[in-house]
Amino acid sequence: MALSSKTSFKKVLLAYSGGLDTSAIIPWLKETYDNCEVVAFCADVGQGDEELIGIKDKAIASGASDCIVADLKEEFVKDYIFPILKTGAVYEGQYLLGTSMARPVIAKAMVEVAKQVGADALCHGCTGKGNDQVRFEACFAALAPNLAVIAPWREWDMVSREDLLNYLDQRNIPCSASLTKIYSRDANAWHISHEGGELEDPWNPPSEQVWTMTVSPEQAPDAPETISLSFEKGELTHVDGQALSPYQALVYLNNKAAAHGVGRIDIVENRLVGMKSRGCYETPGGTVLMAAYKGLEALILDKEALKFREYVGLEFSHVIYDGRWFTSLAKAQLSAAASLAEKLTGDIVIKLYKGVATVAQRRSPNSLYSEDFATFGADDVYDQKHAEGFIRLFTLSSRIEAMQLKATQSEAEAS
Repeated sequence: MALSSKTSFKKVLLAYSGGLDTSAIIPWLKETYDNCEVVAFCADVGQGDEELIGIKDKAIASGASDCIVADLKEEFVKDYIFPILKTGAVYEGQYLLGTSMARPVIAKAMVEVAKQVGADALCHGCTGKGNDQVRFEACFAALAPNLAVIAPWREWDMVSREDLLNYLDQRNIPCSASLTKIYSRDANAWHISHEGGELEDPWNPPSEQVWTMTVSPEQAPDAPETISLSFEKGELTHVDGQALSPYQALVYLNNKAAAHGVGRIDIVENRLVGMKSRGCYETPGGTVLMAAYKGLEALILDKEALKFREYVGLEFSHVIYDGRWFTSLAKAQLSAAASLAEKLTGDIVIKLYKGVATVAQRRSPNSLYSEDFATFGADDVYDQKHAEGFIRLFTLSSRIEAMQLKATQSEAEAS
């Protein structure tokens, strides 16, 4: 719920990253809301151990009473990434939704922890210009409409990193951040995003220092490498013959694909709040998974089923980008995709080479592809003469329209 005349809270649960913004938010909350207790919450969604080392000590040094770190890696991949994969959702034709798909699992865990610790408000460090403020608060509204939501960037008068550093320095709160930060990054098991620096001018190409997860395609190995993926009813079961957990499978694919420069994109996207932004994204394992899944779909789904799945994917890309995971619409679209995935059993081999992941081999017991039907040689399953009647019926509306046009023209000429 939005803040009203209430100006104090007993306990606030803060989405905490350990960075400059959230380090400043802790003392700001205590000063602004009558010395309320602040509990920091950190979600481990596969962003890397280096971001989690010492995070509890940082939070407490900033004034938090506690810091709860929740391991959400397996849940994130199994219950969010893999169901989204079945929809084929790709935002604006390129973006594999790495940041937006992590927000629901984090928001859900925050609400659960808030109830456990007795918090009466939730807080996030998202800016007032970005998408994440909407994503988090849409999830909060669906799961805990009774809890107040505090968004400091929409309330305080600090506007720069220098302001935040001065704020912490005045209060003798330690922080390892500096004024020299160039890029804003967001990482999880699926991807890492990069914004800021030279990327703010879309005419500037990204320098190599932007990329942190993948090697440059130009520097990738000269020999291709293949990866085999096995699916059962749309669920990934084996990678290169290994039965891995969802998270471990993604880690394996990330390592393999990143070494070949797979998964880099540089895009200008439409933010939900109305402005455009330029960002670079690295999604190596996700790029492989999407290529494999769509390769299996092409083998199994008929024309109309695939057309419907593509429609679901297009619509769901906006649903997840806009933070509407916990809605009836999202549930319906996920159910539709899961229904189509019931037939998606088979094996796909992906070739990795110089930044590209391509389907090299595919097979399925449910394949609709038949050599007997597709052959150019003689066969007993298709009489080519039958095509004439099909084409005549298929083009009937065009034929009628042309006849009417000709008749109209003749009448005009006669008059």
